[in-house]
Amino acid sequence: MDMTLTALDTELRDQFPILHQNVHGNPLVYLDNAATSQKPKRVVDALDKYYHGYNANIHRGVHALAQRATEAYEEARKRIAAFIGAPDAANVIYTSGTTASINLVAQSWGRANLSQGDVVLVSRMDHHSNMVPWQLVAEEMGARVLPIEIDRAGNLLLDALQEQLKTLPVKVVAFPHVSNALGTINPAAQIVAMAHAAGAIAMVDGAQAVPHAKVDVQALNADFYAFSGHKMYGPTGIGILYGKAELLDQMPPWLGGGEMIATVSFDGTTYNTLPHKFEAGTPNIAAGIALGEAVDFMQEVGVERIAAWEAHLLALTTKKLGAIDGMQVYGTAAHKAGVYSFLVEGVHPYDLGTLLDQQGVAVRTGHHCTEPLMDWLGIPGTVRASFAAYNSESDVDRLEAAVRKAVSMLR
Repeated sequence: MDMTLTALDTELRDQFPILHQNVHGNPLVYLDNAATSQKPKRVVDALDKYYHGYNANIHRGVHALAQRATEAYEEARKRIAAFIGAPDAANVIYTSGTTASINLVAQSWGRANLSQGDVVLVSRMDHHSNMVPWQLVAEEMGARVLPIEIDRAGNLLLDALQEQLKTLPVKVVAFPHVSNALGTINPAAQIVAMAHAAGAIAMVDGAQAVPHAKVDVQALNADFYAFSGHKMYGPTGIGILYGKAELLDQMPPWLGGGEMIATVSFDGTTYNTLPHKFEAGTPNIAAGIALGEAVDFMQEVGVERIAAWEAHLLALTTKKLGAIDGMQVYGTAAHKAGVYSFLVEGVHPYDLGTLLDQQGVAVRTGHHCTEPLMDWLGIPGTVRASFAAYNSESDVDRLEAAVRKAVSMLR
């Protein structure tokens, strides 16, 4: 293994003070990064600096604090746009997270473009947030939401998708770039191309991809791409919707109010230009600024370096936990992100997760907001360990020891 990788966790851990604590008398091992990552001190400091130094509303004020806040907020937007390869900052819309981003597309583009009998394809492995918004608008418009099926390893069945695109009136193909429950890295560019060839648009949920891999939305040719700040070392309550300008320009606003308007009168209202047309009201200014700081953090560490380190930790976990008697792994696709989702025969995932917590090991248990997937697998849920740049080989050792101890107590 490249020796630069072995130093990554040591180099970074001191930037995350929250990791240096005990839980139930044991040093914390935080392996719930797919739910939310921890934040480096520089991101927390950015929030503090805004509120203590130049707290003001943005865009409309002429005083010094308002101008400083506006400049910081819009400069962060530019850095985020560059980070994902967007052609312009106007393609980047601030939202409260991936869920809000997808709802925006479903409610605005969906209402304007879906009609009776149309089909929205959503992958079997999708998070509820890339499924339920389409169900809501489909019910209203008389459209249908159908699954793109997968195999037992967690791969999307592209041949089956191609057949659906040939035989059904598909308007939208919605899928995760990376599965939060299985870790599968889907061939996003290929799926987008398939959707376009059939005359459909592609909605990509990038919440689990942007923290772990270099994403270029133009190379993917995605119509819409959504992600959340809190999974990529940034604050909660902030997210991004990237959209192609020609689509965003055609879409009606979803929320009305201040900022998203050009002129307002009782005779009619005209709307602001992109991206402000979709940013009604006072935004989460501090979080937007701090998300720019999280992007800087990831770039300085190196996204490729983070991905390589997490891949190493996943391989180590697969080897060590795979030796435990009764281990059942869910998500064995050839291309995976740093997610290890598992059950141990005869042990309920909630019981196992509780005993891991008692040993200071934080993991996620349950259906991970992928209930249709878990129903298809025939299981109540899994235990999920997920990695970030600050995790270490010793974290994997602690996880293995904790699972072995918990299993010995529960059997």
